[in-house]
Parts: sequence; C-alpha cells; structure tokens
Amino acid sequence: MPLKTKIMKFINNRFILIFILAIFSFTSINAQEIIKDSVKPKKMSILPKKIKIDGIIATVGDYNILDSDIDKAYLELSSQGYSVKDITRCQMLSNLLDDKLYAHQAIQDSIVVRDEEVKEKMGEQIAYMVEQLGSMDKVLQYFKKETEDEFRAELFDIIKTNKLTAEMKRKIVDDVEITPEEVRTFFKAIPTNELPTFGAEMEVAQIVVAPKVSDEEKQRVIKRLKEIKQEVLDGSSFKTRAVIYSDDRASAPSGGFYKINRKTQFVKEFKDVAFSLGEGEISEPFETEYGYHIIMVEKIKGQEVELRHILMMPKVSNDALNEAKEKITLIKKRIEDGELTFAEAARTLSDEKETRANGGVLINPRTQDTHFELTKMDPALYSEVSNLKDGAITQPILDDDPRAGKKYKIITVTNRINEHTADYARDYTKIKELALKEKQIKAITKWTQEKIKETYIKINADYKDCNFTANWVK
Repeated sequence: MPLKTKIMKFINNRFILIFILAIFSFTSINAQEIIKDSVKPKKMSILPKKIKIDGIIATVGDYNILDSDIDKAYLELSSQGYSVKDITRCQMLSNLLDDKLYAHQAIQDSIVVRDEEVKEKMGEQIAYMVEQLGSMDKVLQYFKKETEDEFRAELFDIIKTNKLTAEMKRKIVDDVEITPEEVRTFFKAIPTNELPTFGAEMEVAQIVVAPKVSDEEKQRVIKRLKEIKQEVLDGSSFKTRAVIYSDDRASAPSGGFYKINRKTQFVKEFKDVAFSLGEGEISEPFETEYGYHIIMVEKIKGQEVELRHILMMPKVSNDALNEAKEKITLIKKRIEDGELTFAEAARTLSDEKETRANGGVLINPRTQDTHFELTKMDPALYSEVSNLKDGAITQPILDDDPRAGKKYKIITVTNRINEHTADYARDYTKIKELALKEKQIKAITKWTQEKIKETYIKINADYKDCNFTANWVK
C-alpha cells in the first residue's frame, strides 16, 4: 500500500538525505580552489552525456575524479535498476566528492581494508555479473573493457574505495545515540500537517516445534569440527575448510568470513566466543540455535573482530520431522478447542526461545518493534498471513531455515493496524529511528565542515556553476 503524499512532503522537507540512495551528499559549508582554464562554464545537462576528452574535473586529497567517473556512476546505478534521468551531473559529482573525502580521511585515520576482503567481494560481484550477463566476455563488453585484468584492476580500486568510504561513515556515526527527550523534542518540532503517515501494519505471533536431534548425531558433528580444527592447526586452510564444509550459506562462499562488533546482530553465544579469542586462536566447538560452530579470529581492530567460522547443523531424521509435525498439529488443535490460548501455548510449548516469553510475538528485525508494515514485510511471511482471518491459525508450515535447519511452525495475526498519521506513543520506535538519522546527518555535516577545510580540494571551472549542497566551490 503506497504511502500518502503527506509523508513524501515530510521526507522531502526533513529527511531527503536519508532516503535517497547516496546520490546526494552529506554536506558542509566551505570551499577550496577552482582549476582555471579556458573552458567557459556551461549548464550541466540532466542526462548523462558522452565525454570526448576525459580529464580530471576534481581532486580531493590524494584522489582524482575524472569526467568519465560520472558516466561510470550513471552506468552503475542503471545496472542496479535505478532511474537516472533526473540526476544531474552536478549531483553525481557532489556524491563522488563526498565519497573521495570519506575515503581520503579513512586513510588518514589509519582505517585498513584488507586486500583479501576486497578480492572476496570482487569475486562475488564478478560471479553475479557473469550470471546476469551470460559470460565474462559480455561483462567486459558491457563495461567497455579490453581485458579481464583491466576490468579486475578497476573493480578492485572501486570496491576498496567504497569500503573505505563505508568504514569512515560508520566511524563518524557509530557513537551517535539519541535520548528519549531528544526524540520527544524532534517529534514536537514537526508541524501537524507534515507528520508522516505510516502504512497498514500487523503484529504476528508464531509457535515453533523443532525436530529432536539424537545425541549420537550431535556427537558426530562435534567430533568432525574438532577434526577440522586439528587439520587447520596442522597447516590446512580454515578458509578452504569453511567453503567446503560450512552450512552457513551466507558466509561459506567467502570462507566463513565475518567482521563484527558488540552491536552486530549475532546471537549472544556466538559473540561471547568471538570476543574471548585472541588473534589466530580457534575455538572449541560450541552450540547456538543454528547448530555447532568453530571460530578462528583473524584480526582484532579496536572494538571490531574479523573472523572466520564453520557452522555444522546436525542432520534431522524423517522420523523426527514427522514427530515434530504431529506435535505442532496437536498444539494447533488444543488452541482451536479453547484448551489454551495461542500466547499460552507459545510460552509453554514453543521451541523458539526468542519469542516464547512474549507469547510468540515476532520482532521486526528492521525496526526492532513488533509491527510489520505490509509493504515491507518479508514475502514469505506475507504470503502466509495476508489472507489470514482474525483468530485463525495457519496450517503447520515446514520452514527450512538456511542457518537453523528444518522446523515446523504455526502463525496467527494478533493485531491489525490501519494506515495512520504518526502517533508518538504508538510509533515511538519509528520516530526514534527518524530522530537518530537526523542526528547522524548533523554529525556527518559537522565532520565534513571540519575536514573539507583541512583537505586539499580542487574543482574544475567547468563545474563551478554547480549548485552543490556543500559549498565545494566559492
């Protein structure tokens, strides 16, 4: 369900920098010098244009920006499915200037992006491009490159710069927090006629029954992980072992690699082990809700840990699956017969410890509250509950979680919320998120104001008439 025009006005007035993909810059007020040349200033066109002579149009610290870089930025956005017809070359340059400033300062602040990490990301992107376009030759043709080596070298630089940029942005806002009083002040400052409208939402609860795993199977997995650990200690590659053996589909292709800090949304057991290890150490096998793991810490950088892990999920027998289905079918019948409520059944019978204490009510991972906006709901969940009547319960659903394995669940809708204008009490979590983002923008703006004064910057006279949000040109 689309949001009303009113929320778009609100977003445009107060949060445009938050919602537009990094096309427009987080900004500052200051400028450096213009490169003087004989080319007269001319109005920038809205659509991409072909550049006959490629040259440096801007310099930020040690980074140069070429006119062709703007065309590449258009191409990259287009390849991702975004419309670029209303993005001017000036706006695109503004974004590039910001990114180079972040990357330059990241180097000054000794932020390190490992080449191995860049190569892993590059491999994933190239594999995706080849899958989409059909072959490496077609990829080279699409990006107008003569050789694969040339393409890889350029892509490596782009990914490394992007990672430096992302790390610098994260560092700037990492310690920005918002107090309840700041949230209240933020909300009160919004004119009544500009309050955002939130779409229709629902609250959903579930009961989960996981099939039982035999002790013999658990011991088999633990023994195998211990064997893999010993193989690594004897000289084998942990990365290679993760690619071959890990059941974590998200990280296995990159050799089990993760970069985490204390705020990363990983289960407590995993983080406790990760932060207890020193560089080069490998953990003993340990259990989480997803299965059994071993972790090897590669690098500790301040509050961050770079690690690799191998997940092994014990195999579940067909008999155990059938028993789980029978159990959850019986639970559903007891609820429908009025023997107990859905919430009571969840608290006493569900195997999902994250939700059972709250009567099975799900937490939205994006907003960290219990409301799921229909237009942003996970498609799999939406398909199960969109047509569910009040008080009804789904049939038992076999859920094959890539990381947690197979389990049965039943779902019910506990509350429906119609589209509505923002209410401070009801929508506090969403309002807090908006207030925090505004505060983060202010932190980035302040940072940029300071760093642009300290950094060597040149802007080509051909772009001096650009109406930059940041005053890059005096």
